[in-house]
Amino acid sequence: MASSNFGWGGFALRFLFAIVLVALSYNPEGWSYFHWALLKVTEFTALKALAGMLLLIAWVVYGRATLRSLGPLGLVMVLGVFACLTWLLVDMNWVDPGSLRAVSYVLMFVVASVMAIGLSWSHVRRRLSGQIDADDVDE
Repeated sequence: MASSNFGWGGFALRFLFAIVLVALSYNPEGWSYFHWALLKVTEFTALKALAGMLLLIAWVVYGRATLRSLGPLGLVMVLGVFACLTWLLVDMNWVDPGSLRAVSYVLMFVVASVMAIGLSWSHVRRRLSGQIDADDVDE
């Protein structure tokens, strides 16, 4: 099985794709689908609709895979860990909660991290426990 070779590189690749998806959808710099297509609805074109559909497909694929892998309880626990980490960053004055830009970057990182963990969790669980998911069995 190729999935038994999963490691930090595989996680990094999943995170990279997730952060690109998040940044293409929205980022505080103004170079995103949100700024390009959704803030100027009167200038909506077929190209913007196509780009939106492709982003939607990517979000659904990532979202479903994350939810199926982690489950509702796992998703809540992972989000709880990131909520505590964010609180810690604010407590240590590393992130200014009054800065929309800083909070946006933290949220982008959290969303991408949760998706990367979700996409990687089956591999991690298999390594830790030796158990495989029914979806992982070759037919």
